[in-house]
Amino acid sequence: MTQAKEKPGGIRREDLQAITPHLVCAGAADAIDFYKKAFGAEEIMRLAGANGKLMHAAIKIGNAQVMLVDEAPEWGALSPIALGGSPVTIHLYVADVDAFVARAVKAGALLRMPVEDMFWGDRYGIVEDPFGHKWSVATHQRDMSGREIEEAMKKFMPSCDA
Repeated sequence: MTQAKEKPGGIRREDLQAITPHLVCAGAADAIDFYKKAFGAEEIMRLAGANGKLMHAAIKIGNAQVMLVDEAPEWGALSPIALGGSPVTIHLYVADVDAFVARAVKAGALLRMPVEDMFWGDRYGIVEDPFGHKWSVATHQRDMSGREIEEAMKKFMPSCDA
C-alpha cells in the first residue's frame, strides 16, 4: 500500500459533520481534481492501494468535508455511472451560486437546472459532475416562515397538494 498523502494533521474528528457524504467514483483521483477546479475544493488526504486505486480520500468544500473512494465492484462499491444514475443530490450553500455554477459548468459539470430565484427564499440550481453525482447549489436570499413558503409554493406550483 502507498503512503497516505495528506494535509498536515490529516482528518480530525472535530472537522467532520454528523453526516459526511462518502462518494464512490469511477476515477476518484480525477474526481478530486475536478472538485478542486470546479468547486474550489481543498484536498485533505488520499490513501491509495497497491493497484493505485484510492482506498480513501477526503476533500473540503466550503466548511464541509466529503470522503471519496474508487469504485470497487468486488465490495459492492459502485458509482452512479455503474448504476445508471443516483437518486441522491448533495446540497451545497455558497456565497454566489451564479458564479459557482458557472465555474462548475466551465470545468465540465452538466447543468441540470439553471440558477433562479426559488419560492423558499434561495437562489438555486443543480449541476451533475462528470462522475454522476448531482449537486444542488444555493445562495440564501431571505428568511421566510413555513407559512410564507407554503403560500409562495401554492403560487409557484398551483397544482401542488400543499
